[in-house]
Amino acid sequence: MKLTVYSTLFIFLAGFSSLKAQDVQPPEKVVSSEIDVIRPYKPILAEAVKLRRSPDLDNLKTYKAKFSYSLTDRKLALNTDIQKLQAQQMADEKEAILVNNYVKGGLGNLGTILAEGYIGMGKDEALQTGVFFKHFGQSGKLNKQNENTQQLSVFGRSIGDKATLNGRLNYERHGLFFYGVDELNPVLNTDPEQQALSFIELEGEVVNRFTNDENALSYAAKANLYFFNDKFDAKEQVFTLSTYLNKRIRDFNVGLAANTEIGTTKDFSTKVSNNLLRLNPYLKLQANDVNIIAGINFVQEFGAFSSTRFFPAITADFTLIPDFLQLFGEIKGDVNRSSLKNFTDENPFLNSNINIQNSVEKLSISAGIKGTGGPGFGYKARFYSKKISDMPLFVNSFTTFNKFDVIYDFGNAKIFGLEGELSVQVSDNLKWTGKVNIDDYSPSSEQESYFKPQLRVNSNLLYAINQKLTFNANVAIQDDSKAKVFLVNPFNMASSTYPQVPDFTTENVVTIKGFVDLGMGADYKINSKFGAFVKINNLLNTNYSKYLYYRVNGLNAFGGISYSF
Repeated sequence: MKLTVYSTLFIFLAGFSSLKAQDVQPPEKVVSSEIDVIRPYKPILAEAVKLRRSPDLDNLKTYKAKFSYSLTDRKLALNTDIQKLQAQQMADEKEAILVNNYVKGGLGNLGTILAEGYIGMGKDEALQTGVFFKHFGQSGKLNKQNENTQQLSVFGRSIGDKATLNGRLNYERHGLFFYGVDELNPVLNTDPEQQALSFIELEGEVVNRFTNDENALSYAAKANLYFFNDKFDAKEQVFTLSTYLNKRIRDFNVGLAANTEIGTTKDFSTKVSNNLLRLNPYLKLQANDVNIIAGINFVQEFGAFSSTRFFPAITADFTLIPDFLQLFGEIKGDVNRSSLKNFTDENPFLNSNINIQNSVEKLSISAGIKGTGGPGFGYKARFYSKKISDMPLFVNSFTTFNKFDVIYDFGNAKIFGLEGELSVQVSDNLKWTGKVNIDDYSPSSEQESYFKPQLRVNSNLLYAINQKLTFNANVAIQDDSKAKVFLVNPFNMASSTYPQVPDFTTENVVTIKGFVDLGMGADYKINSKFGAFVKINNLLNTNYSKYLYYRVNGLNAFGGISYSF
């Protein structure tokens, strides 16, 4: 189009110029000219601007596939409710690898040897069995100041739908020497005698499982049988059977607790059958913030001793501020059965032919407060007052100064005490617990309550620096205590028993100094299987004594490794 317009315009201008040249000049000046027209103007277009288009001669038909349709007759559902979202199922977690089984071993100064282990069988929570063993031995600096203990325990538990069954078998052995030394006369015990205390225990228990039924009947029963003997002729067998029944009636509970202890203690010249039967019927009120149990404790002694006694059995607990402050109190009484096992647990340097006699806790009153002060903080404080007749006490034997006899404070001894406990957990990495006991003894016939300190403090600290390294520390503080030393033989001429009324002119009272025992330790977790530990006892290296003539070991350090599987 542009080419046509430009060509037409050019021809028009050329024609106009030709016509202009032929105009007649004005008369005053005549000019003649001749114009030769050779040919008309013909524009020539370049080849580059020509367009050539060729038609598509291929005529192909398009393939159309055949489809078959099946229409489903479905009713249109109009639901404007909010649909429930389907939670996506989580992937199965990888089963955790249990590493609660372990073995450990260690060595240290003073000939210290430690071997300990625990093996649990299976992963079933309703059926649990296991074995625990431990050996610990040391040799002090004094002549035959050797001591070792062995412990083996096998237990099993089955948790059923209605009841739980527990059973265990325990074996304990305590080997030692009567190494006691009188510093004023050290040649009195140049060849200490050896002692070995053995203890075998069988125990079975059945307890019904808890139910929310307001009128449920609860029951429990436990049987215990143990055999005790030493290297000499002392033997003791005791069978204990305890049962418990409780019927819930809404806020009230009516129940009965029964217990019987049948035992025989004998030595080469003594034999005592010492049996007890206890019946404790009670009524319990358990409502909001109030928990009161009122009953009586009927105790019948039979065998070598025969007596019938009734004691009150009342406990109360009132919540003033939930989880923060509770008031509690107790009034009770009981007969405490004496046994060689209990005496040797407290003092293993026991003599032969020990006099066995029960003590009576005529009246015991205690009250206090307990609660929490926030997460990780707990406390308990109480006072108690006891009246005990025939309280057992340890004294050094007149004939064998490094062995201990048992005497009884005939009459009514009085004890007034204060007890406090505190627990602080700043975080999972820092925990501290402490306990203090202050006792004021007022003996009946004796001058002092021998080997019973007035002040005892125990404290433990645990600090985990990280997941691998953990430190721990403990301290034990004990006040001075008193011991009796006989100047003449106190036995009656007609018998080998101590007189009920002591003769103060034939005895001296010796003071045993108090002590502070500080211990520290550390555990390092090398990996998930192996760990290392170190323990230091009596860090202050004080040669204190708990019992007259028996000094404990000085500073003792030992360490080792542990393996978990």
